[in-house]
Amino acid sequence: ALVAECLTLPSEATLTEALETLDPEVLHGARIALRREVAGRLEGELALTYDLLAPTGPYNLDAREIGRRALRNLCLGYLLERETDAVYRLAGRQFSTADNMTNQYAALATLVDHDCPERITALEDFHEQWRAEALVMDKWFAVQAGSRLPSTLSRVKALSQHPDFDVENPNRVIALLGTFGANLARFHAADGAGYVFLGEWIVRLDAINASLAAYLAKSFEPWRKYDAQHQAKCRPVLEELRAKPGLSRNVLEVVTRLLG
Repeated sequence: ALVAECLTLPSEATLTEALETLDPEVLHGARIALRREVAGRLEGELALTYDLLAPTGPYNLDAREIGRRALRNLCLGYLLERETDAVYRLAGRQFSTADNMTNQYAALATLVDHDCPERITALEDFHEQWRAEALVMDKWFAVQAGSRLPSTLSRVKALSQHPDFDVENPNRVIALLGTFGANLARFHAADGAGYVFLGEWIVRLDAINASLAAYLAKSFEPWRKYDAQHQAKCRPVLEELRAKPGLSRNVLEVVTRLLG
């Protein structure tokens, strides 16, 4: 467990808080580049550790086994940065053979960041297996909304029309739209499409659940930290929200505070 913590890079959210100004896409790219560098230099050790920590018995909740799973899944995440067919198959096997949610979801969460057949299969199988479990389905929506793939916005748009997406279910909305709003790579795409998309949803949700809409509006919270290019895409969305007739007090307060 300690080794897993030591090998875990600071999250993008943590790095964002530590910076006075930032280009979200540059920060995301730098962190991924570091992950790939670690994976390249330590590939042999990561693969060996992954194999050595393979389960030897049924699922166990004791601290030692929790630590073993944490380190093994961390190794898998780094190995996928090598982006080879062999490691994609490795993650696919872990997903399909896992006897517990921890290992199954860890494999899924690593695969969603990579454009490979195993990602599609895992997402389909996970949905088929857990579609009757609402809380697990929230995780299914969230893991896709947090993907770093360039197609994520298109995927989120499609998921917002999915039969299992319920606009009146706050947990489901937060899982999809809230997670996308925290996706540093895709919410902050240079074309500003992520900002426009979430702004439109905030207006739609404001008529249904003003508190939820205000929660999503906070996704724009650190916008003044962004570089000039991203601020130029973000400001018009916030100004359009503020000028929207009939906007709830909840959302108006958030947007007015953000614009200053």
